[in-house]
Amino acid sequence: MSNRSMKELTPTKIVDELNNYIIGQTDAKRAVAIALRNRWRRQQVEDVLREEILPNNIILIGPTGVGKTEISRRLAKLTAAPFVKVEASKFTEVGYVGRDVESMIRDLTDFAVNMVKAEKTKEVQPKAKEMAEERILDILIPPVRKPHRPVQPVQKEPKPAETKQVEEESEEYKNVKTREWMKEKLKKGEMDKKMIEFDSQAPPAIGMQVMGPMGMDDMGINIQEIMGNIMPKKRKKRKTTIAEAKKFMTQEEAQKLIDMETVQREAIGKVEESGIVFIDEIDKVAGSNSKGQGPDVSREGVQRDLLPIVEGTSVNTKYGIVKTDHILFIASGAFHVSKPSDLIPELQGRFPIRVELLSLTEDDFVQILTTPQNALLKQYCALLETEGVKLDFTDEGICEIAKIATQVNEQVENIGARRLHTILTTLLDEILFDVPDKVPAETVKITAEFVKDKLDKIVKDRDLSKFIL
Repeated sequence: MSNRSMKELTPTKIVDELNNYIIGQTDAKRAVAIALRNRWRRQQVEDVLREEILPNNIILIGPTGVGKTEISRRLAKLTAAPFVKVEASKFTEVGYVGRDVESMIRDLTDFAVNMVKAEKTKEVQPKAKEMAEERILDILIPPVRKPHRPVQPVQKEPKPAETKQVEEESEEYKNVKTREWMKEKLKKGEMDKKMIEFDSQAPPAIGMQVMGPMGMDDMGINIQEIMGNIMPKKRKKRKTTIAEAKKFMTQEEAQKLIDMETVQREAIGKVEESGIVFIDEIDKVAGSNSKGQGPDVSREGVQRDLLPIVEGTSVNTKYGIVKTDHILFIASGAFHVSKPSDLIPELQGRFPIRVELLSLTEDDFVQILTTPQNALLKQYCALLETEGVKLDFTDEGICEIAKIATQVNEQVENIGARRLHTILTTLLDEILFDVPDKVPAETVKITAEFVKDKLDKIVKDRDLSKFIL
């Protein structure tokens, strides 16, 4: 996102954008909106103080299915900042089988490089398209080179009219005119369906397996690039339509126009200044009360490995060294078994802002089903409309679905909004299976009676609801 558009993204506007997809959780939205705005504010501060302003990392605490991960996903789309989501449970301290915590910064840098590369590709697209058209023209009508003529003795100069006539009859002149005519046809797309054979660059086939928990990526080595430079670049014959060839050649030409060193430098700058890392399931590496052997052994080790990354360190990536001092870290966890205070004190200190997300109520479920742009009911209606069946959910029917979701969450296990997925799939099971072979009606009304009829038996039978819902 450009500096100007980031300036327009005030905390109020960030919250408004998040409200389009996430119901409730005002405190969490406010916290991430302030943190995001502070990134931009820091950029406006004078150089000396700018380095001293560190981001306030956030821990989102709340049961599963209340919107912790959704907030992070929407933030990523909202800001054009490099963003990566990682599961804390995937990491183990060095020495155990698992990923090294530094790999999250490498993933973030990879994401930023691809992002900057896509931006640069967009910039050079018009030029690349022109070069691709020239390549196609060279295949269809190869240019005529002027033959090398020996020096002739000085003769009487021909008249201008005679010179013009000779030029017009020359092969080079006819070739240039034909190419111009063909270029117009290419631009208008009149030649798109014709077949063409051309040479393309084939990437060298390099296969390598690295034994052990660390891959080449974790060592910060780009083997593909090293081997690609050593191995000769092969050319491969392709035969496609001119339309396809134009797309393919445009991509190839765009790659040639992009300076990868500039891309990598810009990407590292973006990561260091505006990168966001979302660490999910951080409660899974919080130490439990029992001091014992087994899978808990490496939990504290992971926390200790996270410390320098969150505090600020230099990580070696295949694009260069990345400093993590100003990267924003947002952690989240259900903390239903452990508590944030079970994390080691040093790590707690690295996440000064804590926000609790509330459990969802029946009213929240009604809003989740209907309000967001990607609401579940809208999704199911769109799916069945493709088969010519219209779903009509009555207000009473929606309230009954929300009531059952709340009831099951209280009785069985609170899995938040995810419970709506299980309930709707069970409720619409017959319709989803029968359509299009047995279309029940053009419009299927989902009333409170329909919902009770389908789900009452399952909800009342505690054992059955544990298995099915």
